[in-house]
Amino acid sequence: MRVVHLSWEYPPIMYGGLGRHVHALAETQAARGDEVVVITQAAPGHAPDEYVNGVRVIRVERDAPDIPDWRTRFIEWTFGFNVAIARAGIALAHQWRPDVVHGHDWLVAQAAVLVQEAARVPFVLTVHATESGRMGGMLVTDLSRAVDSTENWAVNRADGVIVCSTFMLEEVTGLFDCDPERISVIPNGIDADQWRTPEARRRAMRREFGGPLVVYTGRLEAEKGVQTLVDAMPILRRKVPEARAVVVGEGSAAGDLRARARRRRLGEAVRFTGHVSEADLRALVSAANAAVVPSLYEPFGFVALEAAVMGAPLIVARTGGLADIVRDGLTGWQYPPGDAAGLAAVLEEALSDPKRARERATAARSDVMARYSWPHIADLTDAVYRRAAGG
Repeated sequence: MRVVHLSWEYPPIMYGGLGRHVHALAETQAARGDEVVVITQAAPGHAPDEYVNGVRVIRVERDAPDIPDWRTRFIEWTFGFNVAIARAGIALAHQWRPDVVHGHDWLVAQAAVLVQEAARVPFVLTVHATESGRMGGMLVTDLSRAVDSTENWAVNRADGVIVCSTFMLEEVTGLFDCDPERISVIPNGIDADQWRTPEARRRAMRREFGGPLVVYTGRLEAEKGVQTLVDAMPILRRKVPEARAVVVGEGSAAGDLRARARRRRLGEAVRFTGHVSEADLRALVSAANAAVVPSLYEPFGFVALEAAVMGAPLIVARTGGLADIVRDGLTGWQYPPGDAAGLAAVLEEALSDPKRARERATAARSDVMARYSWPHIADLTDAVYRRAAGG
């Protein structure tokens, strides 16, 4: 099969789980014999057209208007990006006709439809998250309303729609008044072989950060719920005084979170590392006595898969796709999202009973490897392509 993916992020430009998903899916499809092209934004130091692990990657410079930083004027930035990838996709279709155009999120929706029309092939859309979900249902800005309307248009224009969890299925059908029969639930996946770390490096992290060690990795944004972890730490430390938390990542909420920790006089009990190397991230997660995913809104929860295959005991907020990944009491712990006392209670249980924590971590790893392998996910995605073509 010939597949063209349109994505605003792809290595080395990565903002979150979307880029990891497209990267792994494209390389898995190529490894099994599909012809795969990814069209994405240009990256410094990388060729505009090259093959990487069997995937042809076309990187485009944005067209006008000139927006130096997408965070300041996102809609205008996205407009220029869509024009550029649409031109690249249409030019590609004149030489190499794909069997399907696979667009990822609203950021490439207009381009995907233009390429689809030029190539006369199906358009499959993966909705990785929704603006309404990210904003807690409060579409109070022009930007949020513009994004929401584009998502609605794209979902109802696509020949097939993919979401990553049952939670997202309910969200998309509720928001956009679309036929649930057109939507397929396909989770994100993980390659366990890529998530390994040397024992010496894991021990070095334990020595550096102390313990019992609680680790969060991900973006520092309000919907990620890191504030709940900060608020839980004073409660936890009354029961487990040696407990330490490490927060890995960057984002717009970083300053507020650091200030919150200072107000609670947590000192070295909560450390913010900012961005770390992939090797250090893996070593930290594998060293954790508990990996926490405290999201208030989480369509899927890729970091939970990472922690599971690294063998870290998992504690997640009972929300979104996290509730699908972690089976409470069997493969980890769940608590009500935003409940600092609830998080502190399950953290105390995990840290105070290492044997039970290890048992649940072992069960989680086996469960994730069985349900979330990339070859299986590629097969499910291929079935969506075939249904879209039939429709």
